[in-house]
Amino acid sequence: MDKNTYKLLTPGPLTTTATVKEAMQIDRCTWDEDYKSMTQGIRSGLLKLAHADNGAYTTVLMQGSGTFGVESVLSSVISSTDKVLVLQNGAYSKRMVEMCDYHGIKYVVYEEDYAHIPDPMIVEDVLKSDGNITHIAMVHSETTSGLLNDIASIGALAQKYNKKFIVDAMSSFGGVDINVPQLGITYLVSSANKCIQGVPGFSFIIANVEDLKKTKGIARSLSLDLYAQWETMENDGGKWRFTSPTHVVAAFAQAMQELEAEGGVTARNARYAATNRALRKGMEELGFKAYIDEAHQGPIITTFFYPADCTFTFAEMYAYLKEHGYVIYPGKLTDAETFRLGNIGEIYMDDVEKILAIFKEFAGLKK
Repeated sequence: MDKNTYKLLTPGPLTTTATVKEAMQIDRCTWDEDYKSMTQGIRSGLLKLAHADNGAYTTVLMQGSGTFGVESVLSSVISSTDKVLVLQNGAYSKRMVEMCDYHGIKYVVYEEDYAHIPDPMIVEDVLKSDGNITHIAMVHSETTSGLLNDIASIGALAQKYNKKFIVDAMSSFGGVDINVPQLGITYLVSSANKCIQGVPGFSFIIANVEDLKKTKGIARSLSLDLYAQWETMENDGGKWRFTSPTHVVAAFAQAMQELEAEGGVTARNARYAATNRALRKGMEELGFKAYIDEAHQGPIITTFFYPADCTFTFAEMYAYLKEHGYVIYPGKLTDAETFRLGNIGEIYMDDVEKILAIFKEFAGLKK
């Protein structure tokens, strides 16, 4: 087969439909009213997905990857007198801490093992002991491991103690139902190339309007100024401040239509969860044990240990799978040799059967 034609078993970028790709074949003008209307449609559609179309929330689209979106929020809404509690149990929450260091943001870290979710009782103790904390920040789907963190319990604490709640829902929004107002989320960040199944190029932020209005002048970056980006989009009917990724925006608009046609977040979550369970079960039967216990395994990506009698390298396994039509992810843990299999995007049960057969064949060749 063509070495450049394969499906992605990754947590984004992911395998998209032919129609999402086709949406990028037209060149668009950033000032055009049709294009601005497309942006506005995306903004309102995202609010509906977040159960936040009640007037209390708004959507801001931000050029760049999901990391740009997270950094935009942290550097734009936490003032010099504020302090954020970062719940760290993976590489992406650790990246939040790095952002705070870069921007001189005051913070405290509650760190957990990569296989464990943050303990709400410990979080509450930290909040009780440090009255200077104004914000809580955490990752929902930690693709370092495949863990799905409990944002509901932390959101309840944020509301109880009147803290602003920032959630990196990069690899969960659109694939896991998230009721933003109900969970007390002040800012939710996700990306075009994740569960909504668009292509890379921009991130988006679901923001509480009243809190966002209070952040004017806080931003530590011109291009990542969240308030300024929102103000321009609000006042100019969907206009981005700086050049936007027009082809990516068009692909995302198409992807949102396809999410709705599939049956919305509920149907997509059911597909993801089913393929994830089947992949996890099949891999464990082949001797590849999952890193995360079933109770905390998210439906997006799974981390696997190598078999005890493993005689092959990741590079060998990667090359074999790619040759047979699938690309996988290396592990991201620091304390164990692992690899990761994502199952979002255009991945279905017949793919799972093919993937397991390829792994079985590869393992047989290496014995």
